[in-house]
Amino acid sequence: MSESLGIVGSGLIACGLAVASASTGHEVVIRARSEESVAKAKASIEKQCSRLDNPEAALALVKHTTDLADLADCSYVIEAVGEDYAIKNPLAAEIVQHIGPDTVLASTTSSLSVNKLADAAGIPERFVGFHVFSPVPVMKLIEIIYADAVTEDVKARSRALCHAIGKVGVEVPDTPGFIVNRLLFPYLFDAASFLETSGLEPEAVDTAMKLGANMPMGPLALLDYVGLDVSIAIGEQIGAEIPQNCRDLLDAGKLGRKSGQGFYSYDKK
Repeated sequence: MSESLGIVGSGLIACGLAVASASTGHEVVIRARSEESVAKAKASIEKQCSRLDNPEAALALVKHTTDLADLADCSYVIEAVGEDYAIKNPLAAEIVQHIGPDTVLASTTSSLSVNKLADAAGIPERFVGFHVFSPVPVMKLIEIIYADAVTEDVKARSRALCHAIGKVGVEVPDTPGFIVNRLLFPYLFDAASFLETSGLEPEAVDTAMKLGANMPMGPLALLDYVGLDVSIAIGEQIGAEIPQNCRDLLDAGKLGRKSGQGFYSYDKK
């Protein structure tokens, strides 16, 4: 990989990207906002690397920092924080102050307008959307979305980066939800709506879709996996109708796996 990669964030996507880079033999700098976040990121990356053939070698390629200035030598930086303009936009503007004039900045948005993010960053000619799928070490797809002003060189570098870290990049238009979420979430919410009207248990709906449509995960379990808060935010971005049971779970703080309760109950240990 000709790029030197930097990642801003410490959540599952950020850590998964760091593992994807390290597992393919590439160094990566991952910036978290606090020492506590660094510790959590280290634990997550160590856990994911433990499944690799040579975890020690991969871990040695990951550098942790809390200082954006440590991204100065990175040629490609991926911002991987919360799916919210209010979070992403000011952070992007701050990142730009610390990176070189030829460094590409990407955002791991799953539904936001890449052109709006690019305008806020102030570098639309070298700004890219990377819709990365979780769990990152397993999922091969990255949807690549370009700002209108992006250069052909940045496009080529973005495609090459995806390939270098073992992913398949598919170029998609800057439209709400891109391809996957635009098609997926209406189906997921339709399943939640059907649950309301049918009186069935979540297990019945999910089992039917897994066994009848050969899907690896049922729609209600998938909503829990993504998180009801994230799912509703995506649904609102693409104009999907959000069922009341999803909003009720959100209001009750039952967000799915990460909170221990959603359509299903989970052991948080």
